[in-house]
Amino acid sequence: MSDTSFDLVVIGGGPGGYVAAIRAAQLGLKTAVVEREHLGGICLNWGCIPTKALLRSAEVGHLLKHADAYGFSASNVTFDLAKIVDRSRKVAGQLSGGVKHLLKKNKVAVFDGQGKLAGAGKVKVEKDGKPVADLAAKNIILATGARARVFPGLEPDGKLIWTYKEAMVPTVMPKSLLVVGSGAIGIEFASFYHNLGAKVTVVEVMPRILPVEDAEISAFAQKSFEKQGMKIMTGANVKAFKKGADNVTATIEAGGKTEDQTFDRVILAVGIVGNVENLGLEGTKVKVEKTHIITDGYGATGEPGVYAIGDLTGAPWLAHKASHEGVICVEKIAGVKGVHPLDTRNIPGCTYCMPQVASVGLTEQAAKDKGHEVKVGRFPFIGNGKAIALGEPEGLVKTVFDAKTGELLGAHMIGAEVTELIQGYTVARTLETTEQELMHTVFPHPTLSEMMHESVLAAYGRAIHI
Repeated sequence: MSDTSFDLVVIGGGPGGYVAAIRAAQLGLKTAVVEREHLGGICLNWGCIPTKALLRSAEVGHLLKHADAYGFSASNVTFDLAKIVDRSRKVAGQLSGGVKHLLKKNKVAVFDGQGKLAGAGKVKVEKDGKPVADLAAKNIILATGARARVFPGLEPDGKLIWTYKEAMVPTVMPKSLLVVGSGAIGIEFASFYHNLGAKVTVVEVMPRILPVEDAEISAFAQKSFEKQGMKIMTGANVKAFKKGADNVTATIEAGGKTEDQTFDRVILAVGIVGNVENLGLEGTKVKVEKTHIITDGYGATGEPGVYAIGDLTGAPWLAHKASHEGVICVEKIAGVKGVHPLDTRNIPGCTYCMPQVASVGLTEQAAKDKGHEVKVGRFPFIGNGKAIALGEPEGLVKTVFDAKTGELLGAHMIGAEVTELIQGYTVARTLETTEQELMHTVFPHPTLSEMMHESVLAAYGRAIHI
């Protein structure tokens, strides 16, 4: 077998692609990854990881401004934007190097270039229009991810109107900022820039912000953001942009009225589209719907030997979903026993704003819409000793159970560190835990996790501390 013949070629080195490649190598498959830009993909280089580094800096700034509440004095607190951005980029760079090391350690070949299908079992790799390699593989996984959605008339220019990439490496701190879209990406950037002093306005076309979250959590979040000083406009549309020398005037329609508002910068966060172009899908049986590739529960497409995973295959657009899909896909290819499709209902979602938001499973309304009779428990952060000691009394834990079976249908949280806490409920759902097991689980004291226990108890009228 030559150096260009493999058992598996993965096109795309993001959190789905590189994890799939490593797992395949562990299973004894000769594997290659084709990546055109950065190992680790958008998540590691321009998404999940560097944004968390930015948000951490903003959190430190927030604590410094409120140092007096903890018995410290910090006056004239300032920040260096260039250093904040530089730290974020170094964090991303360190982890990207780590992915390169892991692939080398597992003897995965890496090809630098754009990969595309070139017939049955063949992948052509090019870089800047020049041929790099012609690869042969029994199996091919497409893991090319997605990119920011762009609407006609509202195109980013990289200077005044930003996508997530420009928003992550600002050279100037805007005094006023418009964020179009209130999903996880939009709200995280809104939180970051607001905590660094920008006057932030968020425009959302849906009736509420964070529209995929439970309605009660969304309402709690909006109230919190507005209390902090953000302006939130729901049921609103941005109709047009007019660019000035160093600002943008947005025409915003809301409540039947249209008004012009001027901002220093705009961030567009209005969804994503799959990177399905230039993959050589023409003439294959791979089906594409709304820019996403259709697969079965194991990543298989309609074309024999061709698979797809991650953001390329649709919602939820999460790195951990892509990684898990990659493992399932290669284990199915390798014939591992006991492999089963991914249950997307058990995938947690996290938004790292201030306060944080996290959830898993069905919202209360979705559970009712599916015909469940529900029992709902709630427990506020203000009733938790650890939250008060931390100076983080704002938040809520909400649990939704099937009244007949005790099944945990969903869990929804807002407050400090809930992105870490949510995994407890995720494990519970994966194990098909009922309220009884959760009630009899001993939670350590004093911890924020005690609220998870209390919320379960509250659903059955047994809460102790409220």
